[in-house]
Amino acid sequence: MKKNYYLCTRLEAPQTTMGEKIKRIKRIKNIRLHREGTNTLLYVGIGLVAVGALLWHVGGNSFFFKAFACLAIAAYLVLVNFFRCPIRYYPGETENIVVAPADGRVVVIEEVVEDEYFHDKRLMISIFMSLFNVHANWFPVDGRVKFVHHQNGNYHKAWLPKASEENEHADIMLETDDGREILCRQIAGAVARRIVTYAKDGEDCYIDEHLGFIKFGSRVDVYLPLGTEVCVKMGQSTTGDQTVIAKLKD
Repeated sequence: MKKNYYLCTRLEAPQTTMGEKIKRIKRIKNIRLHREGTNTLLYVGIGLVAVGALLWHVGGNSFFFKAFACLAIAAYLVLVNFFRCPIRYYPGETENIVVAPADGRVVVIEEVVEDEYFHDKRLMISIFMSLFNVHANWFPVDGRVKFVHHQNGNYHKAWLPKASEENEHADIMLETDDGREILCRQIAGAVARRIVTYAKDGEDCYIDEHLGFIKFGSRVDVYLPLGTEVCVKMGQSTTGDQTVIAKLKD
């Protein structure tokens, strides 16, 4: 059953200073490509160059070669954008804070009955990642990884409600320092065919660390205790490891 939740008050953004601009420039320079994309970018690049060379050999600087070159460059730039891996650090205190585990758009904020692990009601916040979003995933809270479980399944469109349970997914159960359990679920989509999870059973986890990566269009669900203060709204864009999506109650 859906409910309305109290949204955190947004503070008016202060005017950007020169120091903040310099930090932003440095942050842009720190953007790199994710290791999960190394082989894909290499093989696709070699393939596109090979096809382009063949077209040039057959027809020279023809219309077909020019058309292919334009499409190949555009497609490769989209692929490079997909495998971006910005270096991010949450700027504030992390106690009781839940950050977005992914870049994307909020598609679900509702109470659901979670029967697989909790067997009770939880607050679920879901973030859908399009092809143009960064697809690295971050830990949403500080704490410890209780367990990681991978479940094979279907490949429905990731924004559909049934995708959360029926699609291939990886469940990462996290426990905060005060004993509260948070479930983070990586979900494959209609295009995504590989979920990578770096989290390991029993290890400590922290905001700013990568939880995993999902290749091509997908979704991440976060299951929180009832009474959690929601800090985002439906349709809102999120930035992984930066956007506060909720605050846990003391």
